[in-house]
Amino acid sequence: MPRPTSRNELVHLAAKRFEELCALCDSMSGHERSVSFDFSGEVNRKETHWQRDKNLRDILVHLHEWHQLLLTWVGDNRNGRSRPFLPAPYNWRTYGKLNEQFWRRHQSTSLVESNRLVRSSHEQVMDLISSFSSFSDAELFEKGRFDWTGTTTLGSYCTSATSSHYDWAMKKIRVHLRKLRSTTGR
Repeated sequence: MPRPTSRNELVHLAAKRFEELCALCDSMSGHERSVSFDFSGEVNRKETHWQRDKNLRDILVHLHEWHQLLLTWVGDNRNGRSRPFLPAPYNWRTYGKLNEQFWRRHQSTSLVESNRLVRSSHEQVMDLISSFSSFSDAELFEKGRFDWTGTTTLGSYCTSATSSHYDWAMKKIRVHLRKLRSTTGR
């Protein structure tokens, strides 16, 4: 499905992809959930996150932290406190360092807690998107509607923090499972 261009598509796709992510995680055995990811030998996977995320917890807390970024950014700007999406001192050239900070912050977070956090923050994001009922689709998906969204749309930020990020997470989990299952014969 292409990126959403309406509030209804945004809600539908975010809910659908999150449901798929949860189903994928729920389908994993205890061993598959707890064993460290091994992406060595994945020559086409050069992005930093392939080395950063070592397990399912790392992926789930990453999603949770990006939900928090969206919630804080929208909340502050809607309440007249102008701020960029990424907190200082980070920007779009240095956001990888922010991701590393999130990773470090959650090294003692349990898998159970990471699951609770991401489910809770997903619900908060869905509630936020529902609160946009007074916004037209044009306000959500046309550039330049809000000063604080810069050259991107509010809907695009929401898509990036939900369905697109869930697709990213599922891709990593599936690579993990494929590799793990190919060595165990499952």
